[in-house]
Formats: sequence, C-alpha cells, structure tokens
Amino acid sequence: MATLNFGLATTNLNATSGFRTRTKSWSRGKSTIVCIGGGPIGPLDWDPEGVLGRPNTGHLARLEFKRRLEKDSDAREAFERQVREEKERRRALRDSRDVPDTPQDLIEYLLDTEAQEIEFEIARMRPRLNDEFILALKSELGQLRFAVNKTQLTEDRLTELEALEKAIQEGTDAYDKMQAQLIKAKENLTKILTSKDVKATLLELVERNEINRSLLTLLDENISSAHGANQKQAAEYMEKLRGAVLKYITV
Repeated sequence: MATLNFGLATTNLNATSGFRTRTKSWSRGKSTIVCIGGGPIGPLDWDPEGVLGRPNTGHLARLEFKRRLEKDSDAREAFERQVREEKERRRALRDSRDVPDTPQDLIEYLLDTEAQEIEFEIARMRPRLNDEFILALKSELGQLRFAVNKTQLTEDRLTELEALEKAIQEGTDAYDKMQAQLIKAKENLTKILTSKDVKATLLELVERNEINRSLLTLLDENISSAHGANQKQAAEYMEKLRGAVLKYITV
C-alpha cells in the first residue's frame, strides 16, 4: 500500500475583500503581453493559479484571452514566462521578510503586506493571530475610535485597521475550517483504505455527509505520490476507489 500523504497545506483564503494595503504596496502597474510584430493583446489577469491577480473584466473577455493564448505560441510563451517571474518575485518577497516578534509589529507587518499576499500571510501567521494579537488590535482600534482630537491620519489609520480586522477574521475562519476538513479527510481516507468492506464504509460516510472535495483532493495527492514512487498497484487501487468516491461526493 502506498504511503499516505497527510501534510496540511496552507489554503487559498478568500479573505481580502475590503482589505486595503498602504499605497506603497500598490506601486506596481498592470503588465501586458506584447507579441513580436504586433501590439499588446491584453492584460495578464487570467493565469490559472491566480499568480498575477484576479480578473477585473467579464467572462467573455477571459475566454477571448485564453483563445488568443491557444492560437499564438509567442504570446503563450510570454504569458507563461510572466507567470514564472511573478511566482519567483513573490517567493523572494516572502523569503526576504522578517517575522515580527510582537503583536504591534505583526500589525504593521500585515498592513505592509501586498493585497494579493494577505491570504498567504494569514495562513502562515495563523499561530500568531491569537488572543494577545487580537487584544492589541482591538485596543488600538478603540483608542482611535474614541480619540478626542481626530486628524486625517487618525481616520486613515482607523480605516486600515478596520479593514485588517475584517480580513483577519474572515481569513482565520476560512483557514481553521479548511484545516478541520483536511484533518477529517485524513481520518476518513485512512478508514476507507483499511476497511474490509469499502462500500459499507463509503455509505457510512455518505450518511454523515463526509464524502467531500477535501477527501477527493487528499485521495488525488496520494494517487500522485503512488505514481511518483512507481507503486502501480496501489495507484490503480486508489484510482478505482476515486471512481467510487465520485459517485457519492457532495460539494
């Protein structure tokens, strides 16, 4: 049997709505792809992993962009290169940042985080986003809200911290939910793989509404690991199991 891969991955949290970073975090302009012998064909908004940011135009524009990439090899190569460069830039940025020691420094650290990186940082800093941190954040918010002499700087700081508070609340809730689902998926996959009656076990999980995407994702990771380790028999067994899981899966 293949070795199970149960690492808890950081998740892509949808918690940045309303989050505003400081002006310097938005200094980069939007890139374009330029074809040899032609003009720009469109903004780099629609990479499959979301590396270059979220699309800000409609579904039809997105489909047209994809069609152009499929037809134009030069544009596709330029696009893929841009995605790789952006991935490397973000990796280097993450590695270059010093992890803060105090809740106050962590507040500044998150405020200085680029909007597209806030999800990653919330996941990475989750253990530090504890009661002590929340108390420090709420304490400063209270001081700003009830300040006697408010200035524009005070109002701007209050707006930033309120947006940060919302992003952290939504982000930590989503992260904790995802981790709980992954832990449960690990338990259920172990139960399935060690069961003497797989069908009965699947039906039991269906009754508890525990056949879900998290379980399927974990199963896919183990199938990939089995193929990588040249464990063909284990991979084939789990692929058959995957087909059975798909029959019962719920969103």
